[in-house]
Amino acid sequence: MNQRPNVKLLAVDLDGTLVGADLQIRPRVIDAIAQARERGIYGCIVTGRMFQAALPYVRQLEFDRPVICYQGAAIVDPNSDEVLQHVALDNSLVLEISKRVLADRMHLQLYANDHFYVQEENEFSAFYARLSGVRPILVDSLLEKFRFSDATKIVVIDRPERAKSYAQTLQATFGDRAYITRSFPEFIEILSRDVDKGQALRFVAAHAGVPTEEVLAIGDSWNDVPLLRAAGFGIAMASSPPELLEVADAVVPDVAHDGVAEAIERYVIA
Repeated sequence: MNQRPNVKLLAVDLDGTLVGADLQIRPRVIDAIAQARERGIYGCIVTGRMFQAALPYVRQLEFDRPVICYQGAAIVDPNSDEVLQHVALDNSLVLEISKRVLADRMHLQLYANDHFYVQEENEFSAFYARLSGVRPILVDSLLEKFRFSDATKIVVIDRPERAKSYAQTLQATFGDRAYITRSFPEFIEILSRDVDKGQALRFVAAHAGVPTEEVLAIGDSWNDVPLLRAAGFGIAMASSPPELLEVADAVVPDVAHDGVAEAIERYVIA
C-alpha cells in the first residue's frame, strides 16, 4: 500500500524509532514533525518508557496529546501530568511472576508511581538507567516492597538470546493471565492482559476526536504490532523484526537514516 493516507494524528514509538543509540532526535526528524504540527496534525509518543523518561522528548517535539507510556498501561496528559488511564498488574500476579523470575536468577525490575525498583544494581539496571535517564530505587526485597502493591509493569532484562528464550518460558507459564512483550532484544515486559499500545492508541484518538482511520503510527519492535494494527496506516522501520514488517502498510529506513522524517515527508506532508 503506497497511497497517501488522510492523517490527523501522528503516533510515534520512541526508542528505535524516534531515537537511536545516542538517544537524540535527529534534526531532519524534528523538522518534519514541526511541519506536520504546523499543518494542524496532532502528535503523540507511544512508548514502553516511564512517563518521566518520555516527557523530555514530548516537550522537545511540542506534542500536546496524551503520552502513551508503559506499553499503554498509563496514559498521561503532558500539559497537566494528569493520569487519564492506568491499568496495573494485579498484586497477586506481580508476586507470583516476581517469585518465579527471582528463583530463575533473572534480573527483575518492578514499576509503580512512575519509578522503578530493583533489589540489585548490575549491568542490566545500569543499561536501563542509561536508556531511560532515570535511576532505579534500590530496595532490600522487591517481594516485600510490593507485598501489598500492584505494579504498572514488570521488566526482566538479560542478554538478547537468553531474553528471547526466557520470554517464551514466561509466555507459556503466564501468557493466559498477562500481556508479555519485548521492546528491546534485552527486555521482557509484563503487563496487565488488558494493556497494549493499540488499546491505548484508540483511547488517545478518541480523546483527540480523531477517527483511528486518520491515525498514522510508526514503530520498530514486537511491542508495536498492536500499535500498527490499531492505526489507519502503520509504518515499520526497516530495522523491525518480521512480526512487525508483516503488519505494516509501509516500511521506511531505520532510525539512523531518518526513517520517521521520510514517513512524514512521504505520507503526511507531501
